[in-house]
Amino acid sequence: MRIHTGLTTSAALALALIVGAGTAASAAGPADPVRFELPAPTGRHSVGVTELHLVDRARTDPWVTGGKRELMVSVWYPARSVSGYPRQPHMPPGTARAVDESGSFGLAAPGEVDWAATRTDAATAAPADDHAPRPVVLYSPGLGSTRSLGTSTAGELASRGYVVVTMDHTHETSPVEFPGGRVELQKDPLTGPGKRKQAIETRVGDTRFVLDQLAVLRDGGNPDAAGRRLPRGLGKALDLTRVGMYGHSAGGITAAEAMRVDGRIDAGIDMDGTLKYSGTEFVPAAVEGLNRPFMLMGKANQTHLNQPSWQSLWDHSTGWQRDLSLERGGHFSYTDAQTIVPALDDRLDIPAQRREQVIGTVVPGRSTAAQRAYLPAFFDQHLRGLPRDLLDGPSPSHPDVRLVQ
Repeated sequence: MRIHTGLTTSAALALALIVGAGTAASAAGPADPVRFELPAPTGRHSVGVTELHLVDRARTDPWVTGGKRELMVSVWYPARSVSGYPRQPHMPPGTARAVDESGSFGLAAPGEVDWAATRTDAATAAPADDHAPRPVVLYSPGLGSTRSLGTSTAGELASRGYVVVTMDHTHETSPVEFPGGRVELQKDPLTGPGKRKQAIETRVGDTRFVLDQLAVLRDGGNPDAAGRRLPRGLGKALDLTRVGMYGHSAGGITAAEAMRVDGRIDAGIDMDGTLKYSGTEFVPAAVEGLNRPFMLMGKANQTHLNQPSWQSLWDHSTGWQRDLSLERGGHFSYTDAQTIVPALDDRLDIPAQRREQVIGTVVPGRSTAAQRAYLPAFFDQHLRGLPRDLLDGPSPSHPDVRLVQ
C-alpha cells in the first residue's frame, strides 16, 4: 500500500480540529481491537455497490502540481440478487490502515480499532435491479472526512429504491484509496477563506463531472478509468431526470452550491454545513437563494433563526424549504460516527466531553431512525412526487427532530 502524505494534516487531524483538541480514549488499548457493526438498511430492496475511478482530463487538480483531477466514487443501488456476492467492506484496506495510523479520527490510538473488519450489508458488484430507471442521489462528505462515513444513509436510501453515489474529493477529503492500493491524504490544511472557497469550487466541479460520467454510464458506456467490469444492469437503473444531492458539513455547502450552478440537481439537503467561506463571506447560494427544494438539517441550536448564512439562504430562496433541528445532536451525528462512537466508547471509555463534541447527547438509535425517516421522505416528495406528511409538522415517532419555522 502506498500512502501519499499531505503537507500538514490527515483526515484524523482535520476532524480533530473541527470537533476540538484533546486526546481520545486511553493510551493503553484493549487486548484486541474494537470492532463495530453498522445498522442494516430497513428498505425492501437488497443493496449492491460498486466503485468507479473517474479521471477528469479537462481539469488539473488544484492541490497537486500537474496532475489531472481524479476521483473515487461508490455507487449504491437496489440489487436484483445478492446471493453469492461478498459483502462490501465499510472501508477498503488502505483507507482503514490510514485511518488507524492517523489516530482514528481523533477517537483512539493506533491499533485500538479494527477499521478493516466492518462489512456493510451491500453486495459487491451484484447485478442491479434495472426493471425501471431509479432516481439518483449524490452524497458529498465533510472537509477532511471520507465518503465511507456516509455509508449508512447511502445504504438506507438504496434499500428504498434510490441509486446513491457517494463521492470523495481527492486531496481534500481524506483518505482516498484508488485501485491498486494507492492512498491519497489531504494535501493542505485549507485554512482561510481563500482556500475554503477553492475547496468548495473544486467540489462543485467534481459534482458536475460525476453527473457527466453517470450520463456516460446510463448511455451504455463505462466511465471507469481502467474500464473495470461494471455490475450488470447498472446503467439502465439510472434516471438522471430525477437527481438529488445531500452532504454533511462542507458537503452540505457543496450541495447548495452545486444546485445553484447546475440545473440537473432537482433537490438538496445541507446536513449541518455553515454556508460561508469566512465569518463575513457567505457562499453565493446563501446570498442569491435557491429556486428548487432545499432542506437544512442542523445539530442542536443550529437553525436559520440563529445561523446568519442559513438565514440568508432562507430569506432569499423561492423554492420549497424546511429547517430541521436534531435536538441534542452533534455535528457528526449526521455521519456513521453516530453509530461508531458509541461502539468505541463501550470499550475505550471516550471522555464524555469528547463524545458530546462529536455526536452530542442524543440517543444514537433515535438519531439514526430519524435520519432514516426524513432523508427518504424528502427525496420521495421531491424526486418521486410522493407527498410526505412527515415534512409538514412534528412527529411523535421522532421527538428529537424539531421543525423550525
